Amino acid sequence: MTELVLKTNLFDVLRANFPKDRTATALILSNGSRVSYGELENQSGKMANKISNVGARAGDRVLVQVDKTPNSLALYLACLRAGVIIVPLNTAYGKVELDYFIDDAQPTLIVCEPSSPLLEKKPNKKADFVVLSLDGNGEGTLLDGFSSLTSDFETSKRGGNQTAALLYTSGTTGKPKGAMITHDNLISNAITLKKSWGFTKDDILLHALPTFHVHGLFVATNTAMMSGCQIQFLAKFNLDEVLEFLPSATVMMGVPTFYTRLLSDDRFDKDLCSNLRLFVSGSAPLLADTFRSFHLRTGHKVLERYGMTETSMITSNPLTGDRVAGSVGQPLPDITVRIVDPMGKSLTTNAVGAIEVSGPNVFEGYWRNLEKTVSEFCSDGFFKTGDIGLIDEKGFLHIIGRDKDMIISGGLNIYPKEVEEFIDQLFGVQETAVIGLPHRDFGEGVVAIVVRNSETCTSEFVINGCGDGLASFKCPKVVLFVDQLPRNAMGKVEKAKLREMYSKALDC
Repeated sequence: MTELVLKTNLFDVLRANFPKDRTATALILSNGSRVSYGELENQSGKMANKISNVGARAGDRVLVQVDKTPNSLALYLACLRAGVIIVPLNTAYGKVELDYFIDDAQPTLIVCEPSSPLLEKKPNKKADFVVLSLDGNGEGTLLDGFSSLTSDFETSKRGGNQTAALLYTSGTTGKPKGAMITHDNLISNAITLKKSWGFTKDDILLHALPTFHVHGLFVATNTAMMSGCQIQFLAKFNLDEVLEFLPSATVMMGVPTFYTRLLSDDRFDKDLCSNLRLFVSGSAPLLADTFRSFHLRTGHKVLERYGMTETSMITSNPLTGDRVAGSVGQPLPDITVRIVDPMGKSLTTNAVGAIEVSGPNVFEGYWRNLEKTVSEFCSDGFFKTGDIGLIDEKGFLHIIGRDKDMIISGGLNIYPKEVEEFIDQLFGVQETAVIGLPHRDFGEGVVAIVVRNSETCTSEFVINGCGDGLASFKCPKVVLFVDQLPRNAMGKVEKAKLREMYSKALDC
């Protein structure tokens, strides 16, 4: 196994762990076709040459908003090889959101679906970029002229503590912030997870996660490629497909929603999981009830772990040994987690406080936002996660809540301020408070509490209005109308009180 080497490009570390026989399968698709490690490597080489040919240089940003396919994975590897900074974006983002990301990231190259409004973009004063297309069927201008391109490409010397990816993460106020994730961050986490979760070349990972965020792109994909194993590469979570391919898999990674949907189907039973050695859950809290129900149905205890966009994985329940329901486990090797009081003083066992973390997994800072970077790091280098928790007598971390109002629905981050601002501009809306409430399927669902000044402003009107301008996962599932919003002495809306008052609003 290749160990972490500082100043190394992530691609070279991954490639060193590919099977020596490059005809070995890397990806198994839902239609039964296969992509070998050699084909993935060669395709990424051609794409790296194409990226360079259109003018993207090491350190430039490449904004990617495409469907999950073998080509999209090859494009990720190509960006690493070329030393450009990949900016993966949710395919649900619309025009308003994309305008912001383009203005902030200032990409040299954008790769998107042929139907994307991005193809209509014209370079402006803030960004002079090229736009190429790539669709789910392997068509698009990114692949034009591929027959004349060589698959040989000398890996960029850009690596180590230099930025490999720029991932936008939500906050409770303001706009999304770009977290600068380095090659070293990703290398260290992939090596650690391979060891901690016992990955070998004989594994088959069932991968139904999207590849525009940390869980699907880094945690799942990097760990699997680091071990040279096969990946059952599904375009998305489809219950019938997952049930079909589970018997041949050895590991499954998912968000809690995946596991609640499996449990809702009578076909999902112990026999179907007989070949599985590990189920991993993350991106949102796994309910203790789901943990217990899953164990009763299958005999498997889901391994829950904890991470963030800015840090990738921080803690994990053990591969062997007791997995604690409601806990996200112990710190991974070389990572330190502490609980502190409001003054920054470290707290003792079982004391509730703010969670801070330090280690090779922690990002470099926020893109073009030095002020935010400084405010989110302690003087001794620990990163303030914004989460509240405690560490028990066995060293297991328990997440109690968040000191921010972030909503996590189906493993996707939603910051209320953006949704509130959008609803506030709808006709008949006076003001809005957006909160997250428990949802059996998605973990949390978006609920909008609205003060209106016109009876023509109905729940249907608000929900439809959001659907016209926001990504679907950000749209409220329920809209409630009130005469006024509760506020404290400082005039701040008391969202904790709203969550308590309407805790049953989603009735699930």
